[in-house]
Amino acid sequence: MTTEKATFGAGCFWGVEETFRNLKGVTATAVGYAGGSKENPTYEDVCTDKTGHAEVVEAEFDPIQIGYEQLLDVFWSNHNPTTLNRQGPDVGAQYRSAIFYHSPEQKAAAESSKDKIDKSGRFLRPVVTQIEAAPKFWRAEEYHQRYLAKRGQAHCAI
Repeated sequence: MTTEKATFGAGCFWGVEETFRNLKGVTATAVGYAGGSKENPTYEDVCTDKTGHAEVVEAEFDPIQIGYEQLLDVFWSNHNPTTLNRQGPDVGAQYRSAIFYHSPEQKAAAESSKDKIDKSGRFLRPVVTQIEAAPKFWRAEEYHQRYLAKRGQAHCAI
């Protein structure tokens, strides 16, 4: 089996990870930090909103079972891509909407998907999701991995 990676920032990584982890064809997930300048950041570092990192989920998936476009559909359906540096009550660049692509094909799919969702009228405001090449992924501390599953929760309560 050949797998690919997809990396998304869509607010607090706990709920995002749970959503992707439960998709058929996703073989592994990890939460972490990406897109900033600080080497080996900690959760406390990222929470200062001074590192430039976003909280992200890195999903490994089998493209035969689930396509990247399907992952994009889940991404758009599970957060508000029109709020700059904010998801619900969480405010700061670490909560930004971002797609970090791992190949030219993912870049093209992400850009096309963003354009389609922006023009669909689904959202009243413009989509502000950043689309960037996948930078180094810094795995978050172990207590953040599968955070909701460890607590018997299916989603974050906001």
